[in-house]
Amino acid sequence: MKRLRQVLAAAIAPLAIIASVSGAYSQDAPIEVTIGWAPPDVSGVFKTATDFFEKSAADAKGKGFDVKIITSTGQGHDIAQQVNAIDDLIQQQVDVIAVSPADVNSVKPALRRAKEAGIGVIVVNLLEPIEGLEVDSYIGYDNTVAAEVSASAVADYFGAPGVLGAGDKLDVKPETYLDRAFWKENFDKLTPEQKAAIKAKGVIIEGVSGNFYSNTRLTGFRNVSKDFPGIEIVGAPCAGDWKREKGTNCAEDFLQAHDDIDFIWAASNEMGLGAMLAAQNAGRLETASDGVKVGDGKVAIFTNDVTPESVDRIAEGKLIGETTHGFADWGWYGTKIAVEIACKQDVEKIFDIRPRTVEINNARLFYPDPKLEQIDWATMRANCKK
Repeated sequence: MKRLRQVLAAAIAPLAIIASVSGAYSQDAPIEVTIGWAPPDVSGVFKTATDFFEKSAADAKGKGFDVKIITSTGQGHDIAQQVNAIDDLIQQQVDVIAVSPADVNSVKPALRRAKEAGIGVIVVNLLEPIEGLEVDSYIGYDNTVAAEVSASAVADYFGAPGVLGAGDKLDVKPETYLDRAFWKENFDKLTPEQKAAIKAKGVIIEGVSGNFYSNTRLTGFRNVSKDFPGIEIVGAPCAGDWKREKGTNCAEDFLQAHDDIDFIWAASNEMGLGAMLAAQNAGRLETASDGVKVGDGKVAIFTNDVTPESVDRIAEGKLIGETTHGFADWGWYGTKIAVEIACKQDVEKIFDIRPRTVEINNARLFYPDPKLEQIDWATMRANCKK
């Protein structure tokens, strides 16, 4: 009997060693995660977001994960193309799909199909919950608040207290978070008479007329500008469809029609850069070094989004103020949250990127090296249940 036990022990020992080695290997081996990223376009702001999805995936390499990003090649906010891209990602059996909807209602059926296939869903560029759709996480900002920040920068430039233009300059450091709360705190100190004394004429270039994003940004801008009765919006918004060429065309039409406007607010970065080019070509671009001169025919450009290109223009003084929507954050943290979903870990249901003003004094805090928190991939790997 003793001899039998010795024989069995000798036979089992190598198997135990193999199991031990195998267990150690599986624990240390990188976990593969495939993320499908379906933007409505791959240029401009979405190029920036895509770059940082890739940067975050590269950062995870060698730290317990092998993350692959499959980016669909959307063009021009084509809704049908984006739906087809989502269905294609479902067929490829990715672990998580991140999408910035060209149109919220149109992508809902495709995202439902993703959830039915067991694929995680992240909605980017939106915080407002989509009714009737199960979403693992929203990454974005409040579009209304973002436009309120833009209107606040306009009011500051033309005389309200702040960091821009003609008003009282506040003693703030470049890293001060110039969000809606910052502006509101200072504007609430103004009397109605002081607000009425701030005067300027401007025009608006909106996105796709009637689109959710366009409507909410128009609402936000008006929420603030109505408190400054001397800031007059001339005529109806021109639809630039989020495109630089159309933004240029809108601005050209405005400049030809009005020789006394003081500013253009474009609801997106591409349209804003187009407006800047139109004003520059017309010899009417007001730069940060010119100083505020209401009624002289020069036009200050304000916009929304913030990309490496627009930060360069802000640093040059060609764009006066732009509201950041955190596109680097979308990609950097989007990859992190997608990996957490794939690993069956708890994730933030709402990841709020608070919009804030970017101007000449703080521009270089954003690009080329945005300040982003390091991701603890090792802890995520240790707790991963994939």
